[in-house]
Amino acid sequence: MTIEYEKPNKVFKSNFGYIKYNVVGSGEPLILVHGTPWSSFNWRKIIPALSEWFTVYYYDLLGYGESEKNVADVSLGVQNEILSALINYWNLSNPKIVGHDFGGATVLRTFLLNKIDFEQILLIDPVAVAPWGSPFFSHVALHEPAFSGLPNYIHEAVLEKYVNGATFHEMNSDTLEGIKKPWLNNVGQKAFYQQIAQSSQKYTDEIEPLYSIIEKPIILLWGRDDRWIPIEQGEKLHKLMTNSCLIPIKNAGHLVQEDQPALVLSYILKYLKN
Repeated sequence: MTIEYEKPNKVFKSNFGYIKYNVVGSGEPLILVHGTPWSSFNWRKIIPALSEWFTVYYYDLLGYGESEKNVADVSLGVQNEILSALINYWNLSNPKIVGHDFGGATVLRTFLLNKIDFEQILLIDPVAVAPWGSPFFSHVALHEPAFSGLPNYIHEAVLEKYVNGATFHEMNSDTLEGIKKPWLNNVGQKAFYQQIAQSSQKYTDEIEPLYSIIEKPIILLWGRDDRWIPIEQGEKLHKLMTNSCLIPIKNAGHLVQEDQPALVLSYILKYLKN
């Protein structure tokens, strides 16, 4: 019987704040790491099928989804420390891992800085090479309190406009509502602008010079129509890595797992299933 996606409901108390996670399925361990401003909700289309082949570990980054939001630091500088601690908590050795967007940066930082080894790595439109960010990010960083204090209906309109650009196909209402939900209460609204304000290229600048020494094969899936991180960034990352494979995905934007879940699943099975 296929396992249905459930919101993370187990709790790990990290040194930075509590993390909500789930473990489903059976087989080799596979970790899924989402990006910003997403949550494990955006893996829901592939988790049930993956659980037929792997023991799937998925969680919400600190400051996102069901995890703790009322904390001081949710930057990329702490996310790799939390992933490293989670892997030790789960007692995993050399697991396989998939990271999307900020999750890709978190995977690379965990691998390169925390020296956590992964049997195989697959990254989907990762935040990994300079330049990245946007004028909106910079503006929020300068005026975070003003954004955090927006009337609820204006905040929701800003949030909706922002996330709608992440897919190639028109985002359906269920997907949009699932993405927005964690960010709509007072704590969520503040957390949404906090994670944007704390986004800094310095966390990828720190590891970008190390990409050329990665010997492990890296699979890169990239939405050909990604308007957030254009595929040219994927080509740049591919050239920086000595042992990577770049696979463009047609009719897919930044949220490839929403636009083309069957293709994402097929490539994970093709490259990560022994």
